[in-house]
Amino acid sequence: MPKEAQSCKRFNGYKPCFGDHNCWEDGCKDHIPVGTKILIINLDAMGDVVMTTARLPGLKRKFPDSTIYWITLKIAAPLLQNNPLIDKVLSYDFESLSILLSMEFDYVMCSDKSQRSCAILNLVPGKHKLGFGLDPNGKIIPLNKGAEYNFRLGMDDHFKFRENTRTGQDYLAETFEIDFVNDEYILNLSDQEIAYFHEYRQKVKISEDDFVIGFNTGCSELFPNKKMTVEQHQNLIYSFLKFPDVKIALFGGPEDTQRNLQIAAPFGEKIINTPTTDGVRKGVIYENLADVVITGDSFGMHIAIGLRKFVIAWFGLSCWTEIDLYGRGVKLFQKDLFCSPCWKKSCPYDLECIKMIDLERIAKKTMGFYTSGEWKNAKMLNQAYMKKG
Repeated sequence: MPKEAQSCKRFNGYKPCFGDHNCWEDGCKDHIPVGTKILIINLDAMGDVVMTTARLPGLKRKFPDSTIYWITLKIAAPLLQNNPLIDKVLSYDFESLSILLSMEFDYVMCSDKSQRSCAILNLVPGKHKLGFGLDPNGKIIPLNKGAEYNFRLGMDDHFKFRENTRTGQDYLAETFEIDFVNDEYILNLSDQEIAYFHEYRQKVKISEDDFVIGFNTGCSELFPNKKMTVEQHQNLIYSFLKFPDVKIALFGGPEDTQRNLQIAAPFGEKIINTPTTDGVRKGVIYENLADVVITGDSFGMHIAIGLRKFVIAWFGLSCWTEIDLYGRGVKLFQKDLFCSPCWKKSCPYDLECIKMIDLERIAKKTMGFYTSGEWKNAKMLNQAYMKKG
């Protein structure tokens, strides 16, 4: 087989790249070099998957001629659709692992500190391995100097909660041994999805002149204490509905269905309770309705960041320093609360960090964004991004 075909991205050995040309015998008709082969292993936390897309431009700057594979969980794989910097997305299953084990990569990069992700890194052949792997005792360890800061954050609570001032994207760039540039998330809608967005917006009677306040009401069931109470949501909604040109939309996943119904109950048709069981891609489309998104530190927050929305995010158990809103929003946290952040799944202190969320400040920042007219510029930024994507 001609070496040129072997080194071309188009060639797969199953069918011709062009119907009138035999790549096997005649070589490439339009050669696109495979270049440096990179595998990204990022299975955990769907929000982290979206955030990690911001490191792709840096990889492409370092390796202009490259082919990037990405393995993630089946539920997260749709988040990587329509991403021009990823050549192949694989779901975490036996078939994908069989394929990867038969290949050889120049770089295998694992961003997750979990045994299953690290085990993939150990098993997949690669000349250079960055991030995290397993030692012979099954313990998670950093594999390169660039991963040591990231690793220490997981091992030293005081360092993570009180000393660190770097964003997750900053130290992930170091982990992957690329220069840190504050690149944006990559979360693109297809033409069909943009068309559906416009259809749905018309269906729920949102006009271009409406200011839409979106509430991402839930969070992962793994950390259930990242969300406000039903009453806190309702109190904010009551305050916003006083303004005639304001519309309210609720967002969430399947685990938030009943809770969103409870939040929406007093308001009837005055608010838009978007579907929660239509899948990840539709969830992104629904969140695109909002001009400002009010949210906890959650997957929904990362969607809003990826969609270039103005974000008002509160932080209780998680680390506010690690999140970058790209100058489009406000982070609320209790800096002097002794127990926050903590990353605990249950709270021994009666959720003080949630009770202390400053609802008045959320309302003031939201309406300040509206009355200043900045939301119109943000809407144009979002529309330009969607068109470009």
